[in-house]
Amino acid sequence: MNAKLAIALETGPASEQRLRPMVRPRVVGEGTLIVVPTYDERDNLRRLLHEIFRHAPGVHVLVVDDNSPDGTGALADALARVDSRVFVRHRPAKLGLGSAYVEGFAWGLARGYQRFFEMDSDFSHDPAELSRFFDAFERGADVVVGSRNVRGGKILGWGWGRLALSKGGSAYSRAVLGIGVRDLTTGYKAYSRQALAGLGLSRVRSNGYSFQIETTFRALGAGFQVVEVPITFVDRRVGRSKMNGRIFCEAMAVVWRLRFETLYAKR
Repeated sequence: MNAKLAIALETGPASEQRLRPMVRPRVVGEGTLIVVPTYDERDNLRRLLHEIFRHAPGVHVLVVDDNSPDGTGALADALARVDSRVFVRHRPAKLGLGSAYVEGFAWGLARGYQRFFEMDSDFSHDPAELSRFFDAFERGADVVVGSRNVRGGKILGWGWGRLALSKGGSAYSRAVLGIGVRDLTTGYKAYSRQALAGLGLSRVRSNGYSFQIETTFRALGAGFQVVEVPITFVDRRVGRSKMNGRIFCEAMAVVWRLRFETLYAKR
């Protein structure tokens, strides 16, 4: 979108006057879609949207609700009616994190958005850190990973067991896939339009947290620049985590599927 120009009168020494163009500052987040999957997040949603728009007033948010029993979908509809930056898609049942993102990204690609974010709805991803992602895009990144495992990144509120599961899962995935991204399971991520269109969403079959591993791996394989920025991940304040052993096992199985697909493609 072209900036609107205005003409300002500048007065200098000795009554020297000259005209100079002044460019309207770009609204933070213009052309950006944040996809927020929800399931029983009524207690978080209103405040989350407020914080997102406080830090990035130009973004749009698409809530993808999986028929939440607590009425999250109805609240999202009410918020969309009073704020033109909010959109809602309703799904008939709990269909999975990965499919929610694929559906949301396809919706956004069809409407011309240029940048796409993933964000959890439980405040484990701090909207105040959105600026780090935008800065990385300005420096040329195609995919920006909010990393808990680089210098400056950290996790608050987890016990040693879950910390070991998360960090061990990323280390294991890096070793099997032979890639250097340190946080492969983070759900705080962003893509340029070119990267999202080029990584092949139709080929992504993961539907749990393994979706994060697969999308990063495919982006790297397609030659896109993946940059990690440090984030502070805070354990959810309201509600219960959706993470469980089945989801973790699925992620580990997907790692080997991707590895074998790569080996087969090179033959």
